[in-house]
Amino acid sequence: MKEAEMGIPHLFRCPISLDLLTDPVTLSTGQTYDRSSIEKWLNLGNQTCPVTMQKLQDSSMVPNHTLRHLIDQWLQTGHQTNNNHNRIIDPDPSIVALKHNLESHVSTLEIKIQTLETIQVLSDELPSRKSCLIQLGFFPLLLELLFGEAQGEFSQENLEFLEKALVCALKLIPHCNLRPLNILKEESKLEHFLVLFNQGTITVKKSLCQIVEAISSSLETEELCAVFGNNQTLLQGMVFLLDQNNLGTSEFGIKAVSALCSLESNRGNLVREGVVERLITYIMTAERHERNVAPTAMTVVELLLGLESGKKAVIDHPSGVNALVKMVFRVSDHEGSESAVNALMILCSDSVQVREGVVCAGVLTQLLLLLQSQCSGRIKTKARRLLKLLRSMWHEDSTHYV
Repeated sequence: MKEAEMGIPHLFRCPISLDLLTDPVTLSTGQTYDRSSIEKWLNLGNQTCPVTMQKLQDSSMVPNHTLRHLIDQWLQTGHQTNNNHNRIIDPDPSIVALKHNLESHVSTLEIKIQTLETIQVLSDELPSRKSCLIQLGFFPLLLELLFGEAQGEFSQENLEFLEKALVCALKLIPHCNLRPLNILKEESKLEHFLVLFNQGTITVKKSLCQIVEAISSSLETEELCAVFGNNQTLLQGMVFLLDQNNLGTSEFGIKAVSALCSLESNRGNLVREGVVERLITYIMTAERHERNVAPTAMTVVELLLGLESGKKAVIDHPSGVNALVKMVFRVSDHEGSESAVNALMILCSDSVQVREGVVCAGVLTQLLLLLQSQCSGRIKTKARRLLKLLRSMWHEDSTHYV
Protein backbone atom coordinates (compact mmCIF):
# COMPACT_ATOMS: atom_id res chain seq x y z
CA MET A 1 0.00 0.00 0.00
CA LYS A 2 1.10 3.53 -0.62
CA GLU A 3 2.05 5.53 2.46
CA ALA A 4 -0.85 7.93 1.91
CA GLU A 5 -3.27 5.02 1.98
CA MET A 6 -1.80 3.67 5.19
CA GLY A 7 -2.58 6.83 7.16
CA ILE A 8 -0.09 8.14 9.72
CA PRO A 9 3.36 6.48 9.59
CA HIS A 10 4.06 4.27 12.59
CA LEU A 11 6.99 6.38 13.84
CA PHE A 12 4.84 9.51 13.81
CA ARG A 13 2.27 8.08 16.24
CA CYS A 14 2.32 8.25 20.02
CA PRO A 15 2.62 4.63 21.30
CA ILE A 16 0.02 5.38 23.98
CA SER A 17 -2.75 7.23 22.13
CA LEU A 18 -1.87 6.14 18.56
CA ASP A 19 -2.56 9.76 17.55
CA LEU A 20 -0.19 11.87 15.48
CA LEU A 21 2.56 13.26 17.71
CA THR A 22 2.03 16.97 18.27
CA ASP A 23 4.57 17.61 21.04
CA PRO A 24 7.01 14.66 20.93
CA VAL A 25 9.22 14.18 23.99
CA THR A 26 11.79 11.47 24.63
CA LEU A 27 12.33 9.67 27.94
CA SER A 28 15.62 8.39 29.34
CA THR A 29 14.80 4.99 27.82
CA GLY A 30 14.98 6.49 24.32
CA GLN A 31 11.24 6.08 23.68
CA THR A 32 9.25 9.02 22.32
CA TYR A 33 5.66 9.93 23.30
CA ASP A 34 3.30 12.84 22.95
CA ARG A 35 3.85 15.05 26.00
CA SER A 36 0.18 15.05 27.12
CA SER A 37 -0.05 11.24 26.90
CA ILE A 38 3.12 10.46 28.84
CA GLU A 39 2.33 13.11 31.46
CA LYS A 40 -1.07 11.49 32.01
CA TRP A 41 0.65 8.09 32.30
CA LEU A 42 3.11 9.36 34.93
CA ASN A 43 0.46 11.33 36.83
CA LEU A 44 -1.46 8.06 37.36
CA GLY A 45 1.48 6.90 39.49
CA ASN A 46 3.23 4.76 36.86
CA GLN A 47 7.02 4.78 37.18
CA THR A 48 7.88 2.81 34.05
CA CYS A 49 8.33 3.49 30.35
CA PRO A 50 5.08 2.24 28.72
CA VAL A 51 6.86 0.61 25.76
CA THR A 52 9.92 -0.97 27.40
CA MET A 53 8.38 -1.29 30.89
CA GLN A 54 11.77 -0.25 32.30
CA LYS A 55 11.66 1.53 35.65
CA LEU A 56 12.34 5.21 35.11
CA GLN A 57 15.22 6.37 37.29
CA ASP A 58 14.78 9.79 35.71
CA SER A 59 11.31 10.93 34.59
CA SER A 60 12.55 14.02 32.77
CA MET A 61 11.41 14.58 29.18
CA VAL A 62 13.52 15.98 26.35
CA PRO A 63 11.70 17.65 23.42
CA ASN A 64 12.35 15.67 20.22
CA HIS A 65 12.84 18.57 17.81
CA THR A 66 14.13 16.34 15.00
CA LEU A 67 11.02 14.17 14.96
CA ARG A 68 8.77 17.20 15.23
CA HIS A 69 10.53 18.73 12.22
CA LEU A 70 10.04 15.52 10.21
CA ILE A 71 6.34 15.48 11.08
CA ASP A 72 5.99 19.11 10.02
CA GLN A 73 7.66 18.29 6.69
CA TRP A 74 5.37 15.30 6.23
CA LEU A 75 2.31 17.49 6.83
CA GLN A 76 3.59 20.16 4.44
CA THR A 77 3.84 17.62 1.61
CA GLY A 78 0.06 17.37 1.59
CA HIS A 79 -0.65 14.81 4.30
CA GLN A 80 -3.34 16.90 6.01
CA THR A 81 -4.98 15.46 9.10
CA ASN A 82 -8.20 16.05 10.99
CA ASN A 83 -9.54 14.71 14.26
CA ASN A 84 -11.03 11.63 12.66
CA HIS A 85 -8.01 10.90 10.46
CA ASN A 86 -5.76 11.35 13.47
CA ARG A 87 -7.29 8.30 15.04
CA ILE A 88 -7.10 6.00 12.03
CA ILE A 89 -4.77 3.10 12.73
CA ASP A 90 -3.28 0.40 10.59
CA PRO A 91 -4.90 -2.61 12.25
CA ASP A 92 -2.64 -5.50 13.10
CA PRO A 93 -3.98 -8.33 10.90
CA SER A 94 -3.55 -10.78 13.76
CA ILE A 95 -5.82 -8.68 16.01
CA VAL A 96 -8.40 -8.36 13.23
CA ALA A 97 -8.31 -12.15 12.95
CA LEU A 98 -8.98 -12.46 16.69
CA LYS A 99 -12.07 -10.32 16.34
CA HIS A 100 -13.23 -12.43 13.41
CA ASN A 101 -12.82 -15.59 15.51
CA LEU A 102 -15.11 -14.18 18.20
CA GLU A 103 -17.71 -12.87 15.76
CA SER A 104 -17.85 -15.94 13.52
CA HIS A 105 -20.66 -18.44 14.02
CA VAL A 106 -18.36 -21.05 12.48
CA SER A 107 -15.73 -20.77 15.23
CA THR A 108 -15.99 -23.51 17.82
CA LEU A 109 -16.19 -22.70 21.52
CA GLU A 110 -12.68 -24.09 21.92
CA ILE A 111 -11.33 -21.64 19.31
CA LYS A 112 -13.14 -18.76 20.99
CA ILE A 113 -11.67 -19.71 24.38
CA GLN A 114 -8.18 -19.78 22.88
CA THR A 115 -8.89 -16.41 21.25
CA LEU A 116 -9.91 -14.92 24.61
CA GLU A 117 -6.70 -16.22 26.18
CA THR A 118 -4.73 -14.38 23.51
CA ILE A 119 -6.75 -11.19 24.01
CA GLN A 120 -6.11 -11.39 27.76
CA VAL A 121 -2.35 -11.53 27.14
CA LEU A 122 -2.52 -8.67 24.62
CA SER A 123 -4.49 -6.47 27.01
CA ASP A 124 -1.67 -6.84 29.55
CA GLU A 125 0.95 -5.73 27.05
CA LEU A 126 1.80 -2.33 25.61
CA PRO A 127 -0.73 0.51 25.87
CA SER A 128 -0.66 0.76 22.06
CA ARG A 129 -1.81 -2.83 21.72
CA LYS A 130 -4.57 -2.22 24.21
CA SER A 131 -5.58 0.88 22.26
CA CYS A 132 -5.88 -1.23 19.15
CA LEU A 133 -8.19 -3.66 20.95
CA ILE A 134 -10.34 -0.76 22.09
CA GLN A 135 -10.46 1.02 18.74
CA LEU A 136 -11.41 -2.18 16.93
CA GLY A 137 -14.46 -2.50 19.20
CA PHE A 138 -13.52 -5.50 21.32
CA PHE A 139 -15.25 -4.12 24.42
CA PRO A 140 -18.81 -3.91 23.00
CA LEU A 141 -18.20 -7.23 21.21
CA LEU A 142 -17.32 -8.93 24.50
CA LEU A 143 -20.45 -7.49 26.13
CA GLU A 144 -22.58 -8.79 23.27
CA LEU A 145 -21.04 -12.25 23.61
CA LEU A 146 -21.68 -12.24 27.34
CA PHE A 147 -25.20 -10.83 27.47
CA GLY A 148 -26.48 -10.77 23.92
CA GLU A 149 -28.02 -14.21 23.84
CA ALA A 150 -29.02 -16.97 26.23
CA GLN A 151 -26.11 -19.15 27.28
CA GLY A 152 -28.06 -22.39 27.45
CA GLU A 153 -26.73 -25.00 29.84
CA PHE A 154 -23.68 -24.01 31.83
CA SER A 155 -21.28 -26.71 30.68
CA GLN A 156 -17.69 -26.64 31.90
CA GLU A 157 -16.52 -25.30 28.53
CA ASN A 158 -19.28 -22.71 28.46
CA LEU A 159 -18.39 -21.45 31.94
CA GLU A 160 -14.71 -21.26 30.99
CA PHE A 161 -15.65 -19.07 28.01
CA LEU A 162 -17.77 -16.78 30.18
CA GLU A 163 -15.06 -16.41 32.82
CA LYS A 164 -12.40 -15.52 30.26
CA ALA A 165 -14.70 -13.10 28.40
CA LEU A 166 -15.42 -11.30 31.68
CA VAL A 167 -11.72 -11.09 32.54
CA CYS A 168 -10.99 -9.54 29.13
CA ALA A 169 -13.87 -7.05 29.46
CA LEU A 170 -12.70 -5.99 32.93
CA LYS A 171 -9.17 -5.39 31.66
CA LEU A 172 -10.53 -3.05 28.99
CA ILE A 173 -13.08 -1.20 31.17
CA PRO A 174 -10.62 1.30 32.73
CA HIS A 175 -9.63 2.48 29.25
CA CYS A 176 -13.03 2.46 27.54
CA ASN A 177 -16.08 4.63 27.16
CA LEU A 178 -18.65 2.79 29.31
CA ARG A 179 -21.72 3.61 27.20
CA PRO A 180 -21.75 0.12 25.62
CA LEU A 181 -22.71 -1.24 29.07
CA ASN A 182 -26.09 0.43 28.62
CA ILE A 183 -27.15 -2.59 26.54
CA LEU A 184 -28.01 -4.04 29.94
CA LYS A 185 -30.99 -1.70 30.13
CA GLU A 186 -32.59 -3.95 27.50
CA GLU A 187 -34.84 -6.46 29.24
CA SER A 188 -33.45 -9.56 27.51
CA LYS A 189 -29.82 -8.63 28.17
CA LEU A 190 -30.50 -7.75 31.80
CA GLU A 191 -32.18 -11.14 32.16
CA HIS A 192 -29.05 -12.83 30.83
CA PHE A 193 -26.96 -10.81 33.30
CA LEU A 194 -29.17 -12.01 36.18
CA VAL A 195 -28.97 -15.63 35.05
CA LEU A 196 -25.18 -15.39 35.04
CA PHE A 197 -25.17 -13.70 38.44
CA ASN A 198 -27.35 -16.36 40.05
CA GLN A 199 -26.10 -19.48 38.29
CA GLY A 200 -22.50 -18.64 37.38
CA THR A 201 -19.36 -19.75 39.19
CA ILE A 202 -17.83 -17.81 42.06
CA THR A 203 -15.39 -16.29 39.56
CA VAL A 204 -18.27 -15.15 37.35
CA LYS A 205 -20.12 -13.63 40.31
CA LYS A 206 -17.00 -11.73 41.42
CA SER A 207 -16.45 -10.38 37.91
CA LEU A 208 -20.08 -9.26 37.60
CA CYS A 209 -19.75 -7.42 40.93
CA GLN A 210 -16.79 -5.54 39.43
CA ILE A 211 -18.91 -4.63 36.43
CA VAL A 212 -21.58 -3.29 38.81
CA GLU A 213 -18.85 -1.16 40.42
CA ALA A 214 -17.84 0.25 37.06
CA ILE A 215 -21.45 1.00 36.10
CA SER A 216 -22.03 2.82 39.39
CA SER A 217 -18.92 4.97 38.99
CA SER A 218 -19.78 6.57 35.63
CA LEU A 219 -22.25 9.29 34.69
CA GLU A 220 -22.60 7.56 31.32
CA THR A 221 -24.28 4.61 33.02
CA GLU A 222 -26.16 6.38 35.83
CA GLU A 223 -29.57 5.28 34.51
CA LEU A 224 -28.36 1.68 34.39
CA CYS A 225 -27.18 1.99 38.00
CA ALA A 226 -30.77 2.95 38.91
CA VAL A 227 -32.10 -0.02 36.94
CA PHE A 228 -29.83 -2.33 38.92
CA GLY A 229 -30.86 -0.70 42.20
CA ASN A 230 -34.52 -1.39 41.42
CA ASN A 231 -34.00 -5.04 40.50
CA GLN A 232 -34.93 -7.18 43.49
CA THR A 233 -33.40 -10.35 42.06
CA LEU A 234 -30.01 -8.70 41.58
CA LEU A 235 -30.05 -7.04 45.01
CA GLN A 236 -30.93 -10.31 46.72
CA GLY A 237 -28.08 -12.04 44.92
CA MET A 238 -25.61 -9.33 45.90
CA VAL A 239 -26.72 -9.32 49.54
CA PHE A 240 -26.34 -13.10 49.62
CA LEU A 241 -22.69 -12.72 48.58
CA LEU A 242 -22.07 -10.82 51.81
CA ASP A 243 -22.90 -13.89 53.86
CA GLN A 244 -19.96 -15.14 55.90
CA ASN A 245 -20.55 -18.65 54.58
CA ASN A 246 -19.66 -17.47 51.08
CA LEU A 247 -15.98 -16.89 51.78
CA GLY A 248 -14.17 -15.22 48.94
CA THR A 249 -17.21 -13.33 47.70
CA SER A 250 -17.85 -10.91 50.55
CA GLU A 251 -15.19 -8.44 49.46
CA PHE A 252 -16.63 -8.13 45.96
CA GLY A 253 -20.22 -8.02 47.20
CA ILE A 254 -19.50 -5.25 49.69
CA LYS A 255 -17.69 -3.15 47.09
CA ALA A 256 -20.56 -3.60 44.63
CA VAL A 257 -23.14 -2.67 47.30
CA SER A 258 -21.06 0.38 48.23
CA ALA A 259 -20.98 1.41 44.57
CA LEU A 260 -24.76 1.05 44.18
CA CYS A 261 -25.22 3.24 47.27
CA SER A 262 -23.64 6.12 45.36
CA LEU A 263 -27.15 6.59 43.97
CA GLU A 264 -29.42 7.73 46.79
CA SER A 265 -32.50 6.10 45.29
CA ASN A 266 -30.87 2.65 45.60
CA ARG A 267 -30.26 2.80 49.35
CA GLY A 268 -33.77 2.12 50.60
CA ASN A 269 -34.07 -0.92 48.35
CA LEU A 270 -30.82 -2.34 49.71
CA VAL A 271 -31.99 -1.85 53.30
CA ARG A 272 -35.24 -3.68 52.49
CA GLU A 273 -33.24 -6.61 51.14
CA GLY A 274 -31.37 -6.97 54.43
CA VAL A 275 -28.01 -5.46 53.50
CA VAL A 276 -27.55 -3.77 56.90
CA GLU A 277 -27.86 -7.06 58.77
CA ARG A 278 -25.32 -8.75 56.47
CA LEU A 279 -22.87 -5.84 56.78
CA ILE A 280 -23.04 -5.95 60.58
CA THR A 281 -22.46 -9.69 60.57
CA TYR A 282 -19.46 -9.17 58.30
CA ILE A 283 -17.97 -6.48 60.57
CA MET A 284 -18.34 -8.72 63.61
CA THR A 285 -16.60 -11.64 61.86
CA ALA A 286 -14.21 -9.66 59.65
CA GLU A 287 -11.05 -11.24 61.10
CA ARG A 288 -12.07 -14.57 59.59
CA HIS A 289 -12.00 -13.18 56.07
CA GLU A 290 -8.87 -13.36 53.96
CA ARG A 291 -9.34 -9.80 52.70
CA ASN A 292 -10.83 -7.60 55.35
CA VAL A 293 -12.99 -4.84 53.86
CA ALA A 294 -14.71 -3.98 57.15
CA PRO A 295 -13.93 -0.25 56.69
CA THR A 296 -15.87 -0.26 53.42
CA ALA A 297 -18.72 -2.12 55.11
CA MET A 298 -18.69 0.48 57.89
CA THR A 299 -18.84 3.33 55.38
CA VAL A 300 -21.92 1.77 53.77
CA VAL A 301 -23.62 1.36 57.16
CA GLU A 302 -22.94 5.03 57.96
CA LEU A 303 -24.47 6.03 54.62
CA LEU A 304 -27.59 3.92 55.20
CA LEU A 305 -28.14 5.52 58.61
CA GLY A 306 -29.39 8.50 56.65
CA LEU A 307 -32.60 6.48 56.30
CA GLU A 308 -34.95 5.76 59.18
CA SER A 309 -35.17 2.18 57.96
CA GLY A 310 -31.36 1.97 58.12
CA LYS A 311 -31.30 3.24 61.70
CA LYS A 312 -33.96 0.74 62.71
CA ALA A 313 -32.05 -2.12 61.09
CA VAL A 314 -28.90 -1.31 63.09
CA ILE A 315 -30.70 -0.78 66.40
CA ASP A 316 -32.79 -3.93 66.01
CA HIS A 317 -29.79 -6.09 65.18
CA PRO A 318 -28.47 -7.90 68.32
CA SER A 319 -24.89 -6.95 67.40
CA GLY A 320 -25.64 -3.63 65.70
CA VAL A 321 -24.29 -1.28 68.36
CA ASN A 322 -21.40 -3.62 69.22
CA ALA A 323 -20.30 -3.66 65.57
CA LEU A 324 -20.12 0.14 65.46
CA VAL A 325 -18.23 0.33 68.75
CA LYS A 326 -15.81 -2.33 67.55
CA MET A 327 -14.91 -0.21 64.53
CA VAL A 328 -14.16 2.95 66.56
CA PHE A 329 -10.59 1.90 67.32
CA ARG A 330 -8.67 -0.64 65.28
CA VAL A 331 -5.21 -1.52 66.57
CA SER A 332 -3.57 -1.95 63.14
CA ASP A 333 -4.99 1.17 61.50
CA HIS A 334 -7.77 3.74 61.73
CA GLU A 335 -9.68 2.81 58.59
CA GLY A 336 -13.36 2.87 59.36
CA SER A 337 -12.92 4.78 62.63
CA GLU A 338 -14.36 8.03 61.30
CA SER A 339 -17.39 6.29 59.80
CA ALA A 340 -17.96 4.40 63.06
CA VAL A 341 -17.81 7.60 65.14
CA ASN A 342 -20.13 9.37 62.69
CA ALA A 343 -22.57 6.47 62.79
CA LEU A 344 -22.62 6.44 66.59
CA MET A 345 -23.20 10.20 66.63
CA ILE A 346 -26.25 9.74 64.40
CA LEU A 347 -27.73 6.99 66.58
CA CYS A 348 -26.84 8.51 69.95
CA SER A 349 -28.32 11.88 68.98
CA ASP A 350 -31.73 10.25 68.54
CA SER A 351 -31.93 7.89 71.49
CA VAL A 352 -30.98 7.81 75.17
CA GLN A 353 -31.39 4.04 75.02
CA VAL A 354 -28.74 3.82 72.28
CA ARG A 355 -26.40 6.02 74.33
CA GLU A 356 -26.75 3.60 77.23
CA GLY A 357 -26.11 0.70 74.90
CA VAL A 358 -22.91 2.10 73.40
CA VAL A 359 -21.51 2.93 76.84
CA CYS A 360 -22.24 -0.60 77.99
CA ALA A 361 -20.52 -1.87 74.84
CA GLY A 362 -17.29 -0.12 75.89
CA VAL A 363 -17.31 2.92 73.62
CA LEU A 364 -15.65 5.16 76.24
CA THR A 365 -12.53 3.01 76.29
CA GLN A 366 -12.50 2.85 72.50
CA LEU A 367 -12.78 6.63 72.19
CA LEU A 368 -10.02 7.28 74.73
CA LEU A 369 -7.71 4.87 72.90
CA LEU A 370 -8.55 6.63 69.64
CA LEU A 371 -7.70 10.04 71.13
CA GLN A 372 -4.30 8.73 72.27
CA SER A 373 -3.52 7.20 68.89
CA GLN A 374 -1.91 8.65 65.76
CA CYS A 375 -5.24 9.14 63.95
CA SER A 376 -6.01 12.41 62.16
CA GLY A 377 -7.06 15.56 63.97
CA ARG A 378 -10.44 15.44 62.22
CA ILE A 379 -11.21 12.01 63.67
CA LYS A 380 -10.13 13.16 67.14
CA THR A 381 -12.42 16.20 66.90
CA LYS A 382 -15.37 13.95 66.07
CA ALA A 383 -14.42 11.56 68.89
CA ARG A 384 -14.49 14.46 71.36
CA ARG A 385 -17.95 15.48 70.11
CA LEU A 386 -19.22 11.98 70.73
CA LEU A 387 -17.71 12.00 74.22
CA LYS A 388 -19.46 15.30 74.89
CA LEU A 389 -22.73 13.78 73.75
CA LEU A 390 -22.22 10.92 76.20
CA ARG A 391 -21.19 13.31 79.00
CA SER A 392 -24.46 12.87 80.86
CA MET A 393 -23.48 9.26 81.54
CA TRP A 394 -19.77 9.88 82.04
CA HIS A 395 -19.72 10.20 85.86
CA GLU A 396 -21.77 7.08 86.25
CA ASP A 397 -19.62 4.91 83.99
CA SER A 398 -16.15 6.48 83.79
CA THR A 399 -14.67 4.56 86.73
CA HIS A 400 -15.68 1.27 85.18
CA TYR A 401 -14.67 1.97 81.57
CA VAL A 402 -11.53 4.09 81.77
